[in-house]
Amino acid sequence: MRDKPLILIAGEPYSIFFEIFFKSLKKKSITRITNPIILIASKSLLIKQMKALKYNFKIKEFYLNNLNFYKANNKQINVINVNFKHKKTFDKISSKSNTYIQNCCKIGIILMKKTSSKVLINGPISKGSFLKGKYPGMTEYFASKIDNKKPEVMLIYNRRLSVSPITTHFPLKKIFNKITVKKIVTNVSTINSFYVKHLNKTPRFAITGLNPHCESSDKYSEEKNKIIPAIKLLKKKKINITGPYPPDTIFLKNNLNKYDVIVGMYHDQVLTPIKTIFGFDAINITLGLPFLRITPDHGPNTDMLGKDKSSPESLIKTLEFAKKIK
Repeated sequence: MRDKPLILIAGEPYSIFFEIFFKSLKKKSITRITNPIILIASKSLLIKQMKALKYNFKIKEFYLNNLNFYKANNKQINVINVNFKHKKTFDKISSKSNTYIQNCCKIGIILMKKTSSKVLINGPISKGSFLKGKYPGMTEYFASKIDNKKPEVMLIYNRRLSVSPITTHFPLKKIFNKITVKKIVTNVSTINSFYVKHLNKTPRFAITGLNPHCESSDKYSEEKNKIIPAIKLLKKKKINITGPYPPDTIFLKNNLNKYDVIVGMYHDQVLTPIKTIFGFDAINITLGLPFLRITPDHGPNTDMLGKDKSSPESLIKTLEFAKKIK
């Protein structure tokens, strides 16, 4: 029986995604993946950017009403075409792409149901242009489109060290009310289950405080009232977790080998150091959905559009990781 396909949504049409996708297909580790990689994208723009960047791949088109993926292989580009009216090969990000991106995501979700695939991968999408404040991020967007009943959890995964923010794409002034004992317990429990089920590993967690040095000059302390009670509950669930630790020291080299996952209170508290340490050698995984939603850990990066200088490392890591999920 053929391995389930890896569904790949191209995302923002004017981003570096096609470039890094072409570069990924040059790698033997990708062409040897037995799961067929099915790209959802504008075929015409794909061809234009491929020619402009001087790559040459055979393209095989597939259709929703005839998913004969036995004809797919990863030495070619297997594409489901989504119409997109584009005048330029490379252009600026704008709301003109929104309907196209919505259609790509819709087809991606349909394919997940039709194929019973376990992993949905999407390329970079501009939150400011596409989401327009309706959702904090693509994590919440996908959750809303499948009427998800479980809370979604962001995990930035690297096999040496992963991080997860309790709050995701919220302004700092709004995060205080978003942090609750229940959310901390739910997020950490979800990540723990993922490691045990898919990675066959019992993870070691560290959790940060919210305030500098885990101290507050106010009468109310998030550490005492939310984080420490959550840690106590998680320990009762036999989850290996310690903290809270000051975020300005937890990422020191001497600490990194002690933990598998560092859980922070807000987005940049843990994403800034993990990107400083590993660069693009990490992938963004959404847990809590009926499937794993994964995206390479980079944005559209329009400043590099058309220059053929972007690294495909994160997409390669994403595809290599996705093939392992059963």
